[in-house]
Amino acid sequence: MTGHIFGRSTRISPPVAVAGDGCYLIDAGGKRYLDGSGGAAVSCLGHSNQRLRQALHAQLDRLAYAHTGFFTSEPAETLADRLIAKAPEGLERVYLVSGGSEAVEAAIKLARQYFVEIGQNQRHRVIARRQSYHGNTLGALAAGGNEWRRVQFGPLLVETSHIAPCYEYRDRQTGESLEAYGQRVADELETELQRLGPETVMAFICEPVVGATSGAVPAVPGYLRRIREICDRHGVLLIFDEVMCGMGRTGHLFACDEDGVAPDMLTIAKGLGAGYQPIGALLVSGAIYDAIAQGSGFFQHGHTYMGHPMAAAAANAVLTEIEERELLAAVRRQGELLERSLRERLGQHPNVGDIRGRGLFRGVELVEDRGTKRPFDPALRLHARIKALAFESGLICYPMGGTIDGQLGDHVLLAPPFIISDAEIAELVDKLAGAIDGAIAAAQAA
Repeated sequence: MTGHIFGRSTRISPPVAVAGDGCYLIDAGGKRYLDGSGGAAVSCLGHSNQRLRQALHAQLDRLAYAHTGFFTSEPAETLADRLIAKAPEGLERVYLVSGGSEAVEAAIKLARQYFVEIGQNQRHRVIARRQSYHGNTLGALAAGGNEWRRVQFGPLLVETSHIAPCYEYRDRQTGESLEAYGQRVADELETELQRLGPETVMAFICEPVVGATSGAVPAVPGYLRRIREICDRHGVLLIFDEVMCGMGRTGHLFACDEDGVAPDMLTIAKGLGAGYQPIGALLVSGAIYDAIAQGSGFFQHGHTYMGHPMAAAAANAVLTEIEERELLAAVRRQGELLERSLRERLGQHPNVGDIRGRGLFRGVELVEDRGTKRPFDPALRLHARIKALAFESGLICYPMGGTIDGQLGDHVLLAPPFIISDAEIAELVDKLAGAIDGAIAAAQAA
């Protein structure tokens, strides 16, 4: 196409999407694409959900928009109540925004204001993990630890400390148990706190299951519990970023429920609106809310479209679909089938190093040598070749490069809709395996 859109790339003219049908998107030429990644882990209910359509039509007929500086709305109030009813223990309030980056930005600013309100003005530092991704606004980008995304904007970013990720495939030592490994890398937080001075640190942020940058890497048993203990010992707020891994994606409404650990703040987006409306949310503890309420009474933050009635109506319909259709159980069941299918087809592949994840959130890491875990030369851009070949075959997946350190490594992230069938899982795995084989053959011939 030619036109005036400033797209993601000036070198690519993508096809025009004109329709959706369950787990498929359809372009202007009639070609069907199985959405094996839900876009970017967004379209959890597929692309033609009737309840969502009806909810949006009904809300539009009542009220499209009212600025939250003047009004609240019934959909927003209902959504907040429903989220808190299911939220990890201690989370009591919901701050509605329009996406994941906004949610993380709000969390960072609220952490700072919280400590100002309680008289600990010296706390201003954030600690995060290498190879994390928390969004593209400046505060969220500064918190993120993916160098490829950060490097050109470095002079604009607030200094943030980054400790090791919980990346068992790459970093667990020979003979080290999962639990011992988790404790060891979690203890890097204690070391960094002591280096900085714990009294200067306001928050630690992490993804319970790392998404885009590493490809569905879950925390090992005990890791998040040790992180919680360290934060509590030093009065540091714990923020879980569940923008990609939350809202049922792992088989639990909140991913951290599987680990039995509750944060002080939790961010969600993506699957919350299922692609039908842009929406995100920051869930906060009662203690944080009370500090603001008993202090200034005003969170010095805000966005024009926060708490949008149309977006909240869509999110309420998403929650209803998940509950009434028992989709969390479906995610766990179909996630097991997806994992089995991937292992049967790719488990012994000479260039597949790891298959990992939870629920319908799975990652496949590619290596040049399985024995040494040596990655492919990044100049080959294996991930880009896989994406192109998969798309050509009618599969949307989410490959990325820089898996290990922002430069080395390739992986494919899968996050299909919660409604995916057995036959569609078979199609996904078949087309993905073909794209991987084709990309590797082309890269080796290059």
